[in-house]
Amino acid sequence: MRALPALALLMIAAAGCGSSVGTGDGRPCTEIGARVGIGVQVAPPPAGTSLREAAVEACWEGSCRTVPVELSPATEVAETTCTGEGPDDPCSARLRETGGYTGFAPMSGLPTGPVQVTLTVTDADGERFAHRTLEVTPELVYPNGPDCEPGGPQAQLEVDEQGRVR
Repeated sequence: MRALPALALLMIAAAGCGSSVGTGDGRPCTEIGARVGIGVQVAPPPAGTSLREAAVEACWEGSCRTVPVELSPATEVAETTCTGEGPDDPCSARLRETGGYTGFAPMSGLPTGPVQVTLTVTDADGERFAHRTLEVTPELVYPNGPDCEPGGPQAQLEVDEQGRVR
């Protein structure tokens, strides 16, 4: 019988594990996270130019790290269809490639303060398409919205069709 109160406390504690905290308006905050690092978006390069790879070097607090970035074809929504207009009605989206590229450099420990970043993007011939060093300030992202806990800091680098980095 002495084990019954201990078992009840254990079950109550276990029931609270993994539960999400609410936002105050009744919407739950899930435990979804956000990758910490630097995103790279490259606009479609000139015709005949195929990009091969990218690398991000990030320096803060006296140390630097270089991370290769796998470039993948960028996509956008081409068309959507829904079976109705209600919030629970299923919808689908068809994607199409834009001709641009997207990638992400994971950077554990990335601060929310200034970071010196160098982005280098090379084409299929190994020639530099884009190269620039600039200072960015990563910001916390909130995958569940601003009323929930942040997921981690991120920064975004953009390369235009001429290879200029912003």
